[in-house]
Amino acid sequence: MTRFTLPHCRNCNPFMSFFTISHCNNHITHSITHRKYYSSTISIEKKIRVSDSIKCLDDAVNVFHQMVRNQPPCYNFTKLLKTIIDMKHYSSVISLFKEMLKLGIPIGEFVLSIVIDSYCCMHYADFGYSILPIYVKKGFPFDAVTFNTLLKGLFAENKVKDVVNLFKKLVRDDICEPNKVTYLIVMNGLGKRGYTKRCLDLLRVMEKGSTKPDTSVYNIVINALCKNTMLNAAINLFDEMKQKGVPPSVITYSSLIDGMCKFDQWENVRSLLREMVNFNVYPDVVTFNIVIDGLCKEGKVEDAEEVMRHMIEKWVEPNVITYNVIMDGHCSRGQVDKARRIFCSMIDKSIEPDIVSYNILIKGYCKKKEPEEAMKLFLEISHDGLKPNILTYNTIMQGLLEVGRTNCAQKMYVEMQSAGHLPDLCTYRTLLDGYFKNGLVERAMTLFHKLELKRECTDIELYSIVINGLCKNGKLDKAHTIFEKLSVIGLHPDVITYGIVIKGFCREGLFDEAKNMLRKMEDNGYLLDNATYNIIVQGFLRSNKISEMKSFLKEMDGKRFSFDATTVKLLIGVAEDPYLMNMIPEFQRKNKK
Repeated sequence: MTRFTLPHCRNCNPFMSFFTISHCNNHITHSITHRKYYSSTISIEKKIRVSDSIKCLDDAVNVFHQMVRNQPPCYNFTKLLKTIIDMKHYSSVISLFKEMLKLGIPIGEFVLSIVIDSYCCMHYADFGYSILPIYVKKGFPFDAVTFNTLLKGLFAENKVKDVVNLFKKLVRDDICEPNKVTYLIVMNGLGKRGYTKRCLDLLRVMEKGSTKPDTSVYNIVINALCKNTMLNAAINLFDEMKQKGVPPSVITYSSLIDGMCKFDQWENVRSLLREMVNFNVYPDVVTFNIVIDGLCKEGKVEDAEEVMRHMIEKWVEPNVITYNVIMDGHCSRGQVDKARRIFCSMIDKSIEPDIVSYNILIKGYCKKKEPEEAMKLFLEISHDGLKPNILTYNTIMQGLLEVGRTNCAQKMYVEMQSAGHLPDLCTYRTLLDGYFKNGLVERAMTLFHKLELKRECTDIELYSIVINGLCKNGKLDKAHTIFEKLSVIGLHPDVITYGIVIKGFCREGLFDEAKNMLRKMEDNGYLLDNATYNIIVQGFLRSNKISEMKSFLKEMDGKRFSFDATTVKLLIGVAEDPYLMNMIPEFQRKNKK
């Protein structure tokens, strides 16, 4: 009876259990040898051909039963299962595999690999482990392909710890040697989830092994470093790969350019673009889109359009992402008409807009308080063969609420659910904020209480919206009650939440309570910031409590905080006290420091 250390089931530690082959899994209990399957005696006439004529699952199942009756070569079963998994009927692969075990049909290692893949595609990677004992039973050697499938499955379930443990086990116990794909899967999965140091450590491990890192491996690590704002480390690794004779690709350069754009290092971007051309590595549409996006985020939309013209001159065709980025840049500056012209020019060039294109324009019109134009675009979406997504509905609802069209927003909310979209956190935040801003406190609180009962779709941001809405609608007591119970329900107020409550106290002239909340905030480990102090000063000024404010200003001065623009405006408007007027330039100097 063979035993080996491999993971096997859910709710167990999949890396520490020992398994007996004859009891490999509770849900695969059939003996592998119920009857013998003599494929060698089959005449050519009885062979069932697995062809492209299988169009649906029923066709595949019928072929399977024909094959069982006519006993074709075993590789036909492999082809059939591969066809079914390509059709994404993963559970059917598992069912037919169990039937094969029950009937004693010989199982090859390719079939086992397909079954493991099916489990992983169903997000049951732990069940995939249960197939591994069959490899040992039949004497099939483990290969990297099998474990690569399991590693991808674990990442799909976000089981990072299990991935790391499995990889270590493969190497430590010499179960099988990881190949380049194994390293790529693990490093890519770690990098995308922010485990940048582990990703870099794995590169160093790879350098010491027989499988050396190539350009694709370096690309993953450099991209992870750039995404994690570790630009200097990425540049050092880039220089290192060149010194080792590993040629950078357009992906390498694009990752670095992306990192440099985020740090506004435009001169370095230009140098890198020149370097890549000198090495006969030419920017592609992704590279240009990165540069265009960086410029638009800086507000340099005209420069971005110039880059687009340049890319066309270099025979690199802009895609829908290019146009979307420039449209978003214009909308961010309130230039919706220019964004609309870009939208139309994209269509003129036979580039189909996607739902992102529409969402950008709809948001632009809503920001300009032009919901009618936004609704016209919304109606165009279906005409272009697209479907609104949850972001489309949330944006439209926000735009309607901003101009007081609460009933229209409510209708859109109902329509969204009829279209099969479940409300998300953003939906509820949008509705609550809009109801409060339009004075519909009762409607807002009804929705809030429903969410509380469900205990879902609530976070500190949503509670902050409710507290703020109550404060602004003269319901400070209710707001304070909700604030006080946050810790009871497992939520912790952030700086914004504290600021809302402090502002609420100041609005009602309760300055002692406001200062007490400031102390409470400090006691709970929050660093007091400039904005919070300015909220209290503005409250004193609006209530004309000048003498009470002077002692507070000394505290503010001691912490070296400064007046913001709103505070200065209020000071100039209400203060005749020379002491206060003299403090304006003093506090502004601190801001410059």
